[in-house]
Amino acid sequence: MPELLKEERLRITLETVRERGSVTVPELSDTFGVSEITIRRDLKELAERGLIRRAHGGAVYPAGTLPEPPVIQRMQKNRAYKLRIAEAAADLIEDGDSVFIGSGSTTTYIARKLVNRQNLTVVTNAISVATELATADGVTVVVLGGLLRPSELSMVGHITEQALKEVRLEKVFLGMRAISLEAGLTNDYLPEVMTDRAILQMAPKLIVVADYSKFGKIASAFVASIDQITTLVTNKEVDPEILEQIRASGVEVIAV
Repeated sequence: MPELLKEERLRITLETVRERGSVTVPELSDTFGVSEITIRRDLKELAERGLIRRAHGGAVYPAGTLPEPPVIQRMQKNRAYKLRIAEAAADLIEDGDSVFIGSGSTTTYIARKLVNRQNLTVVTNAISVATELATADGVTVVVLGGLLRPSELSMVGHITEQALKEVRLEKVFLGMRAISLEAGLTNDYLPEVMTDRAILQMAPKLIVVADYSKFGKIASAFVASIDQITTLVTNKEVDPEILEQIRASGVEVIAV
């Protein structure tokens, strides 16, 4: 394989670890045609991002997350917690706001809480969010196009990211696959990561909504560091020590 740019090499390495579960330094050295020292530096960087776990002679896929069921099924999982989180998050949205609401079960519940708002603009890449607000007279809904991810009922990819460049809003509301003090916010679907990162650029305020089950876990792809969050809305069942450390990063934490 011709020598690749570092970021492309890291991307292929991460995909290989995710698909196979593990890789060795000699294998990657042969694949990329670079020294084993270079490969070890690559693996060290990926491990520092929380995307892989170093192992003797190579790397393995980090434990801690299993594939998520489709969003419609997740609507019933931890439903009581998600409803409380959604209500608290909706309280952060005022009539007249322009906000982005991302895909996910908790974010869909947020949309459900907004149907009686006035002069509200909601931009979303989630069909489930748009459906909840479709008949809300006081809400203008802007749906971004793109590649449909069926399990999440969301739009991702290049077309979505291009559309995001045209939008500037006040607040972004996102769910997240996994949250770790060390690894930050991570996702397990690589094509969605660049879309998530583009979403983060849309507004000065990032509100992350997540129930206790998302904490202390690491998925395969880094999205953002903890200190990029403006407000975290979660439930009181999260380990208080974790919440205190997140507060120490300058994040407002609302635990309901």
